Amino acid sequence: MSDPAHGAPKRREGLVLGSVKGTPIILANSWFLIAAVTVLIFGPQLQGSFQSWAYPVAFAYALLLLFSVFIHELAHAVTAKMFGWTTHKIVLNLWGGHTEFDFSKATPGKALMVAFAGPVANFVLAGLGWLVKTAIPSPTTADQITMGGSIALLLVNIFIWANLLIGLFNVLPGSPLDGGRLVESIVWKATGVQEKGTIAAGWAGRIIVVILVVAVLAVPYMMGGQPDLTTSFIVILLAGFLWLGASSSIKAASIRLRLPAISASALAVPAVSASSQCTVAQLWTLRAEHRAEPIVLYGADGRPAAVVDENALANVPPQAAQSTPSSAVARALSTGAYVPEAAAGEELVAYLAKLPDTEYAVINLEGRVTGLLSQAKVVAAITGKPVH
Repeated sequence: MSDPAHGAPKRREGLVLGSVKGTPIILANSWFLIAAVTVLIFGPQLQGSFQSWAYPVAFAYALLLLFSVFIHELAHAVTAKMFGWTTHKIVLNLWGGHTEFDFSKATPGKALMVAFAGPVANFVLAGLGWLVKTAIPSPTTADQITMGGSIALLLVNIFIWANLLIGLFNVLPGSPLDGGRLVESIVWKATGVQEKGTIAAGWAGRIIVVILVVAVLAVPYMMGGQPDLTTSFIVILLAGFLWLGASSSIKAASIRLRLPAISASALAVPAVSASSQCTVAQLWTLRAEHRAEPIVLYGADGRPAAVVDENALANVPPQAAQSTPSSAVARALSTGAYVPEAAAGEELVAYLAKLPDTEYAVINLEGRVTGLLSQAKVVAAITGKPVH
């Protein structure tokens, strides 16, 4: 599977195996879990035929799967680099793997080619495996069957089927599978909006999950039987992974769709300003003239420096109003906690994310305070959820 980049990881993901043309290859810690599960599931099944070799053969199966996934992800990375996309990393993990790259230069056609490069690579590997299989002499009698020959034939067969299944499964038309790019590209091409395509692919992925669960788990019960316990475990894990991936795609695309409509002027409440050198008595006069607007204090440099706390302002004794500075009833803003009215979209969100504040002054072209923007309203606009 392939993923757009969302920034470099802050923590160590696993063992760095090396790099391909500058792209690091990371074996995630979670891979060791799936390798152990593979050995524990298939080892006992192979013991009757291979005795003491059963568990090493099962581990070889896990390594073949790892190699197949690696080639799948490498195909994504190489194709992306052919189009000049920056490829950040290849991660091999519990669920197979993903390739992270910069998707900003994508077009529907290029995105589709990068996505399908992975499954095509698996089909090529399956074909190569079939050629190897034809070169292995087939025993005609029981006497000709050797342990080494049986193991080699088994692993080649596993390699062929594993790559066929990886390839076929990934072309299913829904996110987070590679086939989801087909749905995304069609809707993207039709609407001109990539995010609408991503949302459609995410919903298609959810539908695939439902069909998978019904087909593997529900149908056997409807026919009077019950699914195998191991199969049920694998399907439930896989369904959970696919559902989370599809939901994540839908959520991220929905946020990107809302970003252009997010602007400082639209989300801010009107505000008035006063000097941080004035007194509480002067603030009371200003409050009488502007009963609803928050008051932003500006410093000696003319830049927003604090926001008046209404409770503190109201609780100053009348006899102390003339001598109490406005700064005593205000909460300070960090340096740079103000934005132009025209600030909007991803640039606005990225800037505000760097500040520790929960509110920001909004200024016009002359530098005069015109509003106060709250972090809660920005988050609500991004997520589509109301402010509580």
